[in-house]
Formats: sequence, C-alpha cells, structure tokens
Amino acid sequence: MGQIVLVTGGARSGKSSFAEKYAARYGKHIAYIATSQIFDDEMKFRVKLHRERRPADWKTFEAPFDAHEALKEAGKEHDMILFDCLTIYVSNLLCSLPSIEDSDKNYALAKEKIGLLLEQAKNNNGTTIFVSNEVGSGIVPENHLAREYRDIAGLVNQMAAKAADKVYLVSCGIPVDIKKIAEVWEE
Repeated sequence: MGQIVLVTGGARSGKSSFAEKYAARYGKHIAYIATSQIFDDEMKFRVKLHRERRPADWKTFEAPFDAHEALKEAGKEHDMILFDCLTIYVSNLLCSLPSIEDSDKNYALAKEKIGLLLEQAKNNNGTTIFVSNEVGSGIVPENHLAREYRDIAGLVNQMAAKAADKVYLVSCGIPVDIKKIAEVWEE
C-alpha cells in the first residue's frame, strides 16, 4: 500500500524545494510528475527553475490531464513520486471545460479526478508526494472563475490531506508536519 505525503503552503513558500529534498532523502528511484503547461514566458521561467533543481536521473512524466495514468505508469518502476502540483492540475481541469458556470459539474470533475489520483497513489507500492498551493488565505476573488478555483483547490487540499500519511505546511521555507500535531475530531 502506497504512502501519501502532502506538501502545501503559499506561493513561493518553499514547498517544491522541500518536496524535492524529501524525495531525494527517502527515495531511490524517483519520478517527477509535472502538471504545468507552458503558455507564457513567466511559466516557462518557472518550469526552467524546477527542471534545473531536479537531478538528471529523475524520470519526468508530463501530465497536465489524466494524471492518474502517469502516476500508475511511474509507480511501476519508482519508489518515490513527486507530483507538482495539485493546484496547477485543478487549473488545467477547470480551464479545459467549455464553461465553468455549472459549479456542480466543476466540483464533481475535481472530486473524480483527484479521487483517481489518490486511489492510484495508495495502490502504488512507494510514496507519492503531492505539492499543492494554499490559495484560500487571501481576499475573496472578484470573479466567478477565481472563486470557483479557490474553492475547489481548498476541497482538493482537504481530500489530499485526509488521505495523506503526512501533511507538511511550508512557510518561509520552513516545513511543519501539521498532521502530526493536528487534533482528531470524529466525523
């Protein structure tokens, strides 16, 4: 049964860097699942930074959609998989829809796709590290798409945290295992 580690935090908090160090420390055969798509120079720069930090022997899987399939494939030969990141994946899913006006469909799609990811991570033999942004701590966005994204990202983070064996919150480059110190309440 696979282990799940969730690494979350704000933008530029050090999440990806910490997740990479975690993978390198505990993994022998490491796969990296990249979810971003390059549409502009800013994203091109971000992808470049991530690529430069990764060791050359890590196998990269590009998976902006149907990432559970990449996770399944990576799990065949790798004991550590770094999935970066859930919130970009959610963005890809929402932006691929012809319309985002139907919140019921949006939530159902997110639950289905993230459910498949988490199920596959548990079915793999190794550890899967999911990186995700904590986007709900700021102001309420002014438009429907941004609010829908924020809300669904929060739901996705809750789903991943519930399934995870460890949950790290990274702030100012400092990781804290918040699942270890969390209060447990009956549902």
